[in-house]
Amino acid sequence: MKDIHIYLSYPFVRYAIVVGILIALCSSLLGVILVLKRFSFIGDGLSHVAFGAVAVSTVFNLTDNMVLVLPVTIIAAILLLKGGSNGKIKGDASITMMSVGAMAFGYLVMNVFSSGSNLAGDVCTTLFGSTSILTLTKEKVILCVILSIFVISAFVLFYNKIFAVTFDENFASATGIDTQKYNLLIAIIIAIIVVLAMNLVGSLLISALVVFPALASMCVFKSFLSVTVSSAIFSVVCTALGLFISILGGSPVGATIVCIDIVAFFIFYLIGKTGH
Repeated sequence: MKDIHIYLSYPFVRYAIVVGILIALCSSLLGVILVLKRFSFIGDGLSHVAFGAVAVSTVFNLTDNMVLVLPVTIIAAILLLKGGSNGKIKGDASITMMSVGAMAFGYLVMNVFSSGSNLAGDVCTTLFGSTSILTLTKEKVILCVILSIFVISAFVLFYNKIFAVTFDENFASATGIDTQKYNLLIAIIIAIIVVLAMNLVGSLLISALVVFPALASMCVFKSFLSVTVSSAIFSVVCTALGLFISILGGSPVGATIVCIDIVAFFIFYLIGKTGH
C-alpha cells in the first residue's frame, strides 16, 4: 500500500488511472451494443484502420495524430455499419477486408517511409500498447476526458433509442425512430473509443476491452440495463487492477489488463453456470 501511495503522488500516474478508467467505462458501454448487434469484431477491424492512420501520421510527422486518426476511423466505422447491413459485402467480410488492408498498408508505409531507427519497436508499441501508459501529456488527458464525457452523455441521453436500435432495428424504424441517425451515433462512439483505447492497450487488444465485460455480464445477468451496469463495473475494476499491477510490477499495461479480463470472465462464467 505504501508503494501505491508513493506512485499516486506522481501526476503522470494519476493521469494514467483517470484515462484508463474512462476508456474502460466507455468501452464497456459500447461492448454491450456491439455484442447484441453481433458486430463485436468491428472493434478489431477499426483498430487496424486506426493503425494505418497512425502509420501515415507518423510518416508525415504530425504533432497530433488525432487530427488524422480520429476522422479516418469515424469514416471507416460509418462505412462498416452502413455497408455491413445494406451492402453486397456483408459485415464480417467487410470488416476482414478493411482490417487486413489497413494493417498491410500501415506496415508498408512505416517500412518504406519511416525515418526512425526502431521500426519494430514503433510497430510493437502501436499494436500492443506502450510498455507503460505513463507517457500521457496533460493535453491528451483533457482530450480523453472531453471525448469520454461526449460518449457517456450520448449513451445516457439516447439510452432508449439506442436500446431499441440495438435489439430490433426494423421494429425501431417502424415506430418512427430514425435508425440511420442512431447508427451514425453508434459509429462515431465506436471510432472515438477505438482511438482512445489504442493509447492504453494497443490496436490488437482493443476487442478484448470491448467484448469481455459484455460477455462476462451476459453470463450472469439477463436484462439490458443490468448487463450494461455490470459490464461497466467489471471493466472499470479490471482495468484499475491491471493498471496497478502494471505500475507496481512493470508489466505491459495492455496485456496485463486483458489477462485480468480473461480471469474475471471465467469467474463470471462459472457464477452463471452454478446459478442456473
